[in-house]
Amino acid sequence: MMIDNLTETQVTEFILLGLPYLQEHHLEPFVIFLALYLVILLGNSSLLVALVTDKKLHKPMYFYIGILATLDMLLTTASIPKMLSIFLIKANTISFNGCFLQMFIYYSTGVFESFLLVVMAYDRYVAICDPLHYTSVMNRRFCIQITVGSCILSCMLIGSIVTFTASCSFCGPNKVNNLFCDHYFVVKLICDDTVIITLWVTCNTFITIGIPFLLVLVSYVKILESVIKVSFREGKKKALSTCTSHLLVVIMFYLSIIIGYATYDSKSNFDEFHGTSFIFHAILAPALNPIVYSLRNKEVKLAIKKFIINKNCDG
Repeated sequence: MMIDNLTETQVTEFILLGLPYLQEHHLEPFVIFLALYLVILLGNSSLLVALVTDKKLHKPMYFYIGILATLDMLLTTASIPKMLSIFLIKANTISFNGCFLQMFIYYSTGVFESFLLVVMAYDRYVAICDPLHYTSVMNRRFCIQITVGSCILSCMLIGSIVTFTASCSFCGPNKVNNLFCDHYFVVKLICDDTVIITLWVTCNTFITIGIPFLLVLVSYVKILESVIKVSFREGKKKALSTCTSHLLVVIMFYLSIIIGYATYDSKSNFDEFHGTSFIFHAILAPALNPIVYSLRNKEVKLAIKKFIINKNCDG
């Protein structure tokens, strides 16, 4: 996706300054973030392969887990390699188009995840509250349609923001106070009035974060009400166990996003806090997600063990 700047601009590249508390350190964060990036790639790819190769896991819930694992790898690959080059060889510059391409991939992937977490919450709601109709509701056609629709909607919403931002005039400083092209900091470099774009981001945030969060919350309230009505203890335990891993991922995802967007204000004094939320959302959460799914889900755990054993036997 190449973006042609629609107005005359003096800025042809941006300088990524990084986070204040990491500017004096280079080797240590490089080693730590490289290790986490490898964990993300290895963990999510192993999870994805296990889900694909084990036919017992060819179910809607695991289909979405596989999509999320793919998105986590895409999201981190859009930001971490550049970040590592900053620490290793101090390659702080990024081209104008490269900046907005990175911004588009990072945010559209995040929004796509937000929508899929809602679908996964709905999947658990149907499985627990209306199990007799689960197969007919969560059929293959529905899963594919909702996934493709979420992808298209994510790209359209984020694409509109990125294109609008890129069309603004950048005539002054070009220094971004983060490790990637964070929209929050890039907007601060715009020479034009940013009221309209701030309002559009606020509306977009409500659509991509606020509404999905409320829908997930409603789903789990309904699930909890249904579980409470279950008379036997084992039934309650089994019902809740199917939601635990998803709920943990939801908490990690929305907590980091809410923190980041809560500081979205050009006059905010929480720049460092906002920048730190990026580390949690783009690095720590994707590294923890496969661990959460494999440790909290017996079927996934068995599938991964089976894959590893078969791999060793083949070797």
